[in-house]
Order: sequence, then structure tokens, then C-alpha cells
Amino acid sequence: MHDIQNETDARGIELARVGIDGVRYPVSFEDGYLRQEGIADFEVTVRLQHNRRGTHMSRMVALVHEHLQRFDPRKLPTVLKTGADLLDAPAITVMMAMPVSTTVVAPASGRESRQVHDIRIEGRWDNGDITVTTAVTTEVTSLCPCSKAISDYGAHNQRSQITLAVSGHGDSPYPLPVHRALRLLSSSASAPVVPLVKRADERVLTMQAYDNPVFVEDMARTVSVACRDRGLRHSVSIRNLESIHSHDAIAYVAG
Repeated sequence: MHDIQNETDARGIELARVGIDGVRYPVSFEDGYLRQEGIADFEVTVRLQHNRRGTHMSRMVALVHEHLQRFDPRKLPTVLKTGADLLDAPAITVMMAMPVSTTVVAPASGRESRQVHDIRIEGRWDNGDITVTTAVTTEVTSLCPCSKAISDYGAHNQRSQITLAVSGHGDSPYPLPVHRALRLLSSSASAPVVPLVKRADERVLTMQAYDNPVFVEDMARTVSVACRDRGLRHSVSIRNLESIHSHDAIAYVAG
């Protein structure tokens, strides 16, 4: 059967990225610390040479099925090299996104519940140069220092969504595991978010937030300093879902 997509293209235009997106596949995530089963969303793309009419998209699905159902970010460089060879491409990018959960213990009652976080891991192999970026998004509580300072009693607080993305290269593609990233993000906030809260827990969490007021700017800088101290290439994005304003407060930093 004639392979049309393997024909030569004479227009001389290289495509930066071409491939498949929205591939939902069962995955077992394993990074040595966190083990999780779930359904992940995959995107697989390659850089298409100027003289190639098309790429082999069925091979991209095969790559997911045969090499990525057991997803270990530490082994992603090997998978990327395999994919580049399989697709005969000078560059390949694989992105995986899925929710993961961790156990949260309420501070007073000791009741357990599960908090859900989102992870997004993108690996790129480009003529032998490998970069893996791990992004972790979670929710915390922040309390406004200004509101506390000007009020006779109380202060407004809100949930904050924090995303930390860390990039690794070469032999160190995964320098900050997901569980350590989550711990770092939680420590930058006024208090954690706890799904299952009894009255005694609510009292503890409310007072903890009141004793640790932080602006959105404070949290972004705290996380960035911790990453800089570790020599990590990173970016931090924070959104406060404001409780007394009709807008959100945001902050972004890259280091």
C-alpha cells in the first residue's frame, strides 16, 4: 500500500510541532515516592523536516501504549529517545497531565481525607538535548496582611491556586519530585487546604492563617527563593481567588 504521508514535500517549510493531542490513556504514575493510578491526557508532537509531507501519528499512540502506561518521569529521557528513533524525527515532545491525590490529616480531629492536585510533565528531546519540565498545581489558604493590620478584628482570607514548574536537563531530568514540590508550596502559605474539617480543625486552621498572613507576592517570592537555594530552574504562578473583591490577585516569577 502506498504511504502517502511519507511522500516528499517540495515547499521547503519545516513544521515546529505536529502530532496528536487529547489522547486519554490509563496510567500508573511512579516516581519513587508517589504511586498513583489514573487516566492521563497525552500530547505527542515532533518537529517535521521540510521535505516530509507527514508524520506517523499511529506510532505516537503506540509510543504511549508501549512505553508510557507506566509513567516514571525519571525514565522519560529514554522514552523520548525511543520515540525520536521510532518517528525518525530530529525533535520530539511528550506531555502528560493527570490529577493525583495525597492524604491530608486534619490538625485537631486527626480525620483523614484526600486532596487532589494536578501535575503536568513535558519532556523534549531535540537532537540529543533533553529537557523535562514538571508542573505541580495545588490549593492553599492565604490571609491578607493588610486586612489584618487595618481591622479591629478578623481579616479576609481565600483559597489560592499555586503552580510550580521545575525544569531538569540531561542526567537530572526530575530534580524536584511531586511530593517535595507540594510540601514546598504548602509551606509558603498562611495555612493548608483541608477537605475534611471538623469544628476543632476549623478553629486551628483559622488561627494558623491569622498568625501567618501573606500577600500573593509573598508566596511567589518564598517559593522562588526556595527553588533558587536549590539551584532549580523554575517558574511560579499564583492566583488568589479573592473573597471580598470581584477580581483575582495574581503573581508570576521565573528564576
